[in-house]
Amino acid sequence: MSVREEFDEWATDGRDRGMEERHWHTAKHALARMPVESGDIVLDLGCGSGYAGRAIRDTNDAGRVYGLDGSPEMASNATEYTDDPRVAFVVGDFGSLPFETNSIDHVWSMEAFYYAADPHETLEEIARVLAPGGTFYCAVNYYEENVHSHEWQEFITVEMTRWSREQYREAFRNAGLSVAAQDNIPDREITIPNEAEFPIDDWENREAMVERYREYGTLLTVGVAT
Repeated sequence: MSVREEFDEWATDGRDRGMEERHWHTAKHALARMPVESGDIVLDLGCGSGYAGRAIRDTNDAGRVYGLDGSPEMASNATEYTDDPRVAFVVGDFGSLPFETNSIDHVWSMEAFYYAADPHETLEEIARVLAPGGTFYCAVNYYEENVHSHEWQEFITVEMTRWSREQYREAFRNAGLSVAAQDNIPDREITIPNEAEFPIDDWENREAMVERYREYGTLLTVGVAT
């Protein structure tokens, strides 16, 4: 199944609305760090329901936010979730972004980059469309060090790229993006039951759940166009 087919199905089933609920705990901290100024143009890569783009417009007064997704159904749903004339959603391919060179001030991507058919090509495209000094905020929960995420590939038909922290840094640099920062954003909000009440259906033990959310959390890599 292609990325388009997979996520068209998600959107049709209404699973797109759950993206914000699942990712917001850490996404909001990463979004707050983006140096978006009034009038800036922002691209939300793999936008899904479009929650990140709407948040950027609400809090940073970006001049324009484009949400790009490979799923027409996702983009269609996201369009219905906002009436902001400065937020637009388009269907596109990560390997061939429909934007002019040096035309974007900031690129954001949450839990989407690893679906790129060719992640190196995608990074080159991001470096191309970013204006000098522009930033790429790449947030993922599926990465090598997070051992609790490794089984995710079993539940989705789309091939996923699982890089380590160092592989992200190296790939960014090879694409022409300086690595300005890389760190883990822990999820402090999800409720972890105490030992007496802890259910073992989805986790081998409570310590594993604590590690997944409180220690590994979301890996954020920040690149800057040179």
